Amino acid sequence: MGIFQEATAVRRVTPGGGEFAATLDRQWSVGGKLHGGYLLAVLGRAAGEASGAAHPHVTAVSGSFLAPPGPGPAEVLVETLRAGKSVTQVRARLAQDGRPCVEALIALGLLDESGPWWSGTEPVDLPDEQECVRTPPVSPGGDFEVPLMEVVEQRLDPGHLAFTAGAPSRQGVISGYQRLADGTDWDPLSLLVALDPVPPVSYDLGISGWAPTVQFTAYVRRLPVPGPVRVRMRSLDVSGGRMDEVANAWDAKGRLVAQASQLAAVRVPDAG
Repeated sequence: MGIFQEATAVRRVTPGGGEFAATLDRQWSVGGKLHGGYLLAVLGRAAGEASGAAHPHVTAVSGSFLAPPGPGPAEVLVETLRAGKSVTQVRARLAQDGRPCVEALIALGLLDESGPWWSGTEPVDLPDEQECVRTPPVSPGGDFEVPLMEVVEQRLDPGHLAFTAGAPSRQGVISGYQRLADGTDWDPLSLLVALDPVPPVSYDLGISGWAPTVQFTAYVRRLPVPGPVRVRMRSLDVSGGRMDEVANAWDAKGRLVAQASQLAAVRVPDAG
């Protein structure tokens, strides 16, 4: 199921109820673990189905990752907390075999392509898309699979890839272009995937290995125009076995379309 809409599809279990069935797709995974942004998109799909046509778009999500689910059947429960004129707020939980895996508070509304009234950010400066390096679905040496890169075409700024030669810049920044490999345009749900790019910023800090997400908060600001999104992820602090990652995504018109902040677990190398 390489097509995003199919990979995030949900089916309502009982008419008018908040229980949904989903099938989690292995392709949307990194190193054997389902991608965090993808899992939140599945929850967002169910939340949109529950909220109705008036508020079809996820505008904010705050998710906690409790246990990693595996590919295959899963259950999603959506509870409406408030349905107002401009926003619907829900609580959503993804479970597998009766075990809670991801819990999120989600706000839904109606987005459009309007530009900002004010903006204090500029899109990240990148080389031309074709001059950036496409992330392969299998790492050099073949010891780490990233099936996500079969469904997301990601091209990273070569200036941020010194870690691949064993000389990380230690600036804590990775940026590049992203497109959906199935050719569809980005939307408020798929942007949750774009906001959680791989590899994690820890690689640029000389910290290898998995960096599992503990908590993830995202805001979707407007509908993106067709074309690639530019994504920059950076870290502000690493301490106590935790690393923050702040991501911004701009559409092909250079407008900020989404932003996110997450807390991830890392294993910092010994000082010696």
